[in-house]
Amino acid sequence: MAAVYRVKLMLLICMLPFLVGCGKVAITGRSQLNLVPDSMVNSMALQEYTTFLSENKTAANPAHSEQVRRVGTRLAKAVEKYCRDNNMMDTIAGFDWQFNTIESDEVNAWCMPGGKIVVYTGILPITPNDEGLAVVLAHEIAHAVARHGSERMSQSLLYEMGGMALSKAVETSPAATQELFMQSYGLGAQIGVLLPYSRLHEKEADRLGLIFMAMAGYNPRTAVDFWTRMSAAKEGAAPPELLSTHPADATRIRYIEEMMPEAMQYYYPR
Repeated sequence: MAAVYRVKLMLLICMLPFLVGCGKVAITGRSQLNLVPDSMVNSMALQEYTTFLSENKTAANPAHSEQVRRVGTRLAKAVEKYCRDNNMMDTIAGFDWQFNTIESDEVNAWCMPGGKIVVYTGILPITPNDEGLAVVLAHEIAHAVARHGSERMSQSLLYEMGGMALSKAVETSPAATQELFMQSYGLGAQIGVLLPYSRLHEKEADRLGLIFMAMAGYNPRTAVDFWTRMSAAKEGAAPPELLSTHPADATRIRYIEEMMPEAMQYYYPR
């Protein structure tokens, strides 16, 4: 088993230099691996998203759902305007934004490809206003715009299935492919060789999220306040940063402060 693991790892290392130039992340310009077609990933995302919504309870307070939709729509329009003004509409091609709020004590939010976003009511006391919520939603929108899930799934297809095409993986190993999909889009735990990429994605989403909320007229400086509250709200000790797919709170806040001058260039209060 160890020998097989080493062979897979060497295959991944050898192939990456030839594949990482497949695409670039909007605004940051980082080269990224993308072996999965957007149309197929968006279709899979819609199916999983619809299933999730059917199996979970919508927020009991309509005001919560309305706030998430209001802030999310404002952010989405700002992203669309930026892409349109900069001839980058292909970045969000096939996006059909949806913002839904689920009744749950879980302090979480996530986004699937094509702009399918879920916010759990458990995070709302920490937001706790439109600008605080914009920090969360802009971060999740950034993951979608940067195609982080597709990049992680490409890495998984390369490592777990030897670079098999997504369509072939779905055909021959549907259960395994679904599991890879759920993990790739932050809906499953994954610790291993791909971990550093996940931390990179979080850092990139923080940077893009600051810029997106600034574009929408939300003050990006409120991100520091939000992550400070998030840190204080955590119960028990946080896991070591090395074993976490998210950066330690102090590291994240320091990075956000470093990126603030760039984000403020896009900020015009409304």
